Formats: sequence, C-alpha cells, structure tokens
Amino acid sequence: MGSYSTYSSYKPSCLEWLGDIPTTWKTTRVKFLGDLILGLTYSPDDVVRDEGSLVLRSSNIQNGKLDLADRVYVNRDIPKKIVTRKNDILICSRNGSRALIGKCALLTEEVEGQAFGAFMTVLRSEYASFLYYVLNSSLFNFQSGRFLTSTINQLTTQTLGDFEIALPPIEEQQTIARFLDFKTAQIDALIAKKKALLDKLAEKRTALISHTVTKGLDPTVPMKDSGVEWLGEIPEHWDAKRLKFTVSIFGGGTPNTGKPEYWNGDIPWVSPKDMKLDFIATTEDYLTEIGVAESATKIVPVDSVLIVVRSGILRHTIPVARNTVEVSLNQDMKALVTDEKLRPGFLHWLINGLQNGLLPIWSKQGCTVESIEMDYMRNTVIPLPPVIEQDAIIEEISKLTASVNTQIDKVSSVITALSEYRSALITNAVTGKIDVRDWEAA
Repeated sequence: MGSYSTYSSYKPSCLEWLGDIPTTWKTTRVKFLGDLILGLTYSPDDVVRDEGSLVLRSSNIQNGKLDLADRVYVNRDIPKKIVTRKNDILICSRNGSRALIGKCALLTEEVEGQAFGAFMTVLRSEYASFLYYVLNSSLFNFQSGRFLTSTINQLTTQTLGDFEIALPPIEEQQTIARFLDFKTAQIDALIAKKKALLDKLAEKRTALISHTVTKGLDPTVPMKDSGVEWLGEIPEHWDAKRLKFTVSIFGGGTPNTGKPEYWNGDIPWVSPKDMKLDFIATTEDYLTEIGVAESATKIVPVDSVLIVVRSGILRHTIPVARNTVEVSLNQDMKALVTDEKLRPGFLHWLINGLQNGLLPIWSKQGCTVESIEMDYMRNTVIPLPPVIEQDAIIEEISKLTASVNTQIDKVSSVITALSEYRSALITNAVTGKIDVRDWEAA
C-alpha cells in the first residue's frame, strides 16, 4: 500500500474491529455528528417524464460517486428537510440487493434543491468530507453487515446513527479528505482505463459471437435474406422461425420474506444480481423445498436459458446465462426451455451476441422500470441451423471466446486489485493507521 508514516502514539479505542487509534482522536457515534433524514415517499402517479423534482435513488450511486444516468422526476411539493444540499451524504438504506445497502455518494451543486427517495437516507453534517470516506471504508461495511438478515435488507436511521467511528480533530479531517480525494482520483483514473479496455474486449467478444450465430462456419455457403431487418442475411439452408415455436417459457416468484423457513435452503434462487456469468451454478440466495412449494417460483431444469426480463440493466444489456444445476427464479427472471430443434447453447449465444438488435424490439414501452415484453420475445424470428450445425457453432464459439475471456479475466483481476488497494487506503486513513497530516499533493 505504499510507505506511509504512522502516528507517534496510539491508545485503545475499546472497539474490537477498530483497534488502537491515535491519542488525539476520539470515538463517537454518527448520530452525534449530524442529522439523518429519511427520503421521500411517492407514488407512480407522481412520476413525470422530465420536469419537476429529480428524486435520487440507489441507482444514482455508482462506485461511491453520484451518477445521473438514471433519472426519475416527480411533480409534487418536496418537504424542506428533504430538499438536497451540497455535501449531503446520500446513503442506500434499503434495497433488494444486499450488496447495495450502505453504498453512498457525496452530493454536489449539480443536485442541490432536488429530493431523494424513500429507500434512501441523507446524512447532513459539517464533517461530511471526512464522514463520506468513513462510510466508504471497510470499517463501515463490516458494521453494516452485522445489521442485515436474509429477510430484511435495511439500515434504519437508528442503526446508521449507532455506527461508531474514530474522529480526528477537524484540521486532520480536512487533510485526510484532501489526501483521499487526490489518491482515489488517481486510482479511479487507472480503473477507468482498465474498464475502457474491458469494454473493447467485450465488444470484440460480442462481434465474434454475433457473426458465428448468424453466418455459420462456412464462408462459402450461399446466403439468403432472413426477412428480418436487424438480422440480415443467413445461410440459405437455415430455417427462420418464431421463438415461440421452439421454446417453453417458465417464470419465477419470491417466497414470503417474512417466513424464515422458506430461505437458506439448498435450492439456488436466481435473481438479476446473479446474472453476471455465462453459466450459473451458485446464487446469493437459496430457498428450501417448502419455500418453492408454497410460492410462485418453480424448479427450472438444467441447461435452460435464463434471462432477465425486468431490471434497470435492460437499458443497455440483456443478461442471459445457462444453469448447470437445477435452480429456481425470482419474478424478474424467465427460463427458456428449448425443444429438440433448438440447442439451448445456440439460443444462449444468439441472445448474447445479438443484443443490439434484440433489445430495442423486446423492450416494453411506458414502464417506470425497464422490462421485456414477452409477446415481443415470443414472436421474434430467429435463425435455426440444423442441429448438428448448432452443435458445431457452440463448440466454435467456445474456442473463439476462450482467448478473449482470458484477457477479460486478467484485466478484471487488475481492476479488483486496484479496488482493494483503494478500499485499504481509505480504511487506513480514516482509522489513523497511517499519518497523512504532512501530506501535500505532488
């Protein structure tokens, strides 16, 4: 983590997870350092297209920064206390994904005078520049995890207020914040370059898959017009059929979260947050047999094509994967089970490689949350090679993508290492494990 000096003397903090702290620091709780304010409750009838007050939500927090790509506006009066101010710390206090609980961003002038949603909390404090980094440290992540259960993903204002931290004198807080502003900006710039490289590799991978599932493996075969504008030409001997004639579609559901006997069993329960890989064998959440039996979810057979049908990610991506074990699904997922004329692997790669064409025609219009219209999906015309050729295409895609996947894994490992270094630097600075009082930007 680099060579940084330490303080000349430390004292016990009396907090096991914090350890010793500099003698000039003190331990305190967040509730003594500012106000914790709950967000605005609003109904779908309050939502307007592009006027009124912007409502900040969990999707507006990306990697500890404010991101306004996803905007929701409401046309109603905003209570004065909920009107946002510069240096408010916006915290995700409730979300279906446990990983998002506690994520926060420091608000800028850009969003002054707006609002924040009901599942969000604002910490308003004169110590905001320092507290922002405390809340982005592993110290906060450790403490927040102790208050979450399998059924309630929520941090209440009482819980937030009871977080114990180490507080330096105000001048040191300001220096630490400046130090971390500078250092994290450097690290973030490196991460951004690596992510740009990841995007290029992903584009290359998609192009390889797209060409293979639409043109086949023999460049000399005669081609024909598929009759579908976004699909273009396909090999002359291939069929083209509507998806509904080759698959059965299964939905999912969420068992009652208030019944612990439904949860923490042995049956993987796939939700959009699990759809980050091509093949699904494990999930964040698991159900019991009774949880499946007494809910809308069903057991999905191995090697089904799993697809997200309702999620903000559908703005730009259709997450698709295959399950290598039997799974169940939540209500935002569908499973496509193919017949004997269509290999699941071919359909998987078809959807994966042709997202740019499929996403616009599958998207449901007029919804507050991005969704796939199932009738559009069912009636989509897809290319259908002979089964033996589908098998060859699946094998070829595995070979073509292997090298790119290796490069992607290496770059992803570098990003992970940089992110871990960033987290360690923040944690060590806000807990007094390193002394940056004499730090000056080079």
